[in-house]
Amino acid sequence: MVVVLKVIHIPSSCLRKVVVIVRLSSSQRQFLLQATQRYAAKIELASEYLASRSLSVDEANIFHLGVVDDPVPGHEAYKGRLAIPYITPSGVVDIRFRGMNGEDPKYLGLVGSKTTIFNTQACFVADKYICVTEGEFDCIMMSVKTIHPTIGIPGANNWKPHYNKILDDFDVVIVLADGDAAGLEFGKKISRELGNVNIISMPEGEDVNSMMTKVGSKWVDERIRECITIGQ
Repeated sequence: MVVVLKVIHIPSSCLRKVVVIVRLSSSQRQFLLQATQRYAAKIELASEYLASRSLSVDEANIFHLGVVDDPVPGHEAYKGRLAIPYITPSGVVDIRFRGMNGEDPKYLGLVGSKTTIFNTQACFVADKYICVTEGEFDCIMMSVKTIHPTIGIPGANNWKPHYNKILDDFDVVIVLADGDAAGLEFGKKISRELGNVNIISMPEGEDVNSMMTKVGSKWVDERIRECITIGQ
């Protein structure tokens, strides 16, 4: 199976919305691309895990998720994990690895990598509003189950000051916060940084993925539409 990553061409008129700089050499980018393609070719190995998260293999393919079955050199520690590539208009800039069988820690990152926004292309297609989730899976769920443009931040501690410039361009930023103390702090942190934030807190102990799995996307969709109306 050959996996081809689509190159996203961004009109120059849209570039004002996103300034994400990830400094990688051409060889580093090529290495990450090759790893992503190798792992994506094995995504079928994660079909049961994806189903438990209400995602199909076809939906996972949209984000080029994969399984580390045959690790590239240096990725041996990630064997058996789900590979989540961070793909920007310039290519693959990072990969995060999630355990699928209760591993601790749940997530592992590449040594020396710098966190960035997941699904940056949503910033280019969004117009007056954009949604923000804590983590990649919630972002993926929003992207494949709804029409709402969504980006993911891998944790409140990974919020970067320059993200303010990216999101300040939108009329409304809707933070979909997990239903716990950390999720609430995530929403509050972004709200302190920006003046255009509405927070939608998930019920206690829930996140976007679990809510959509239990009740479908309508619950989230209705609350987002309320925020959009308020922001008009």
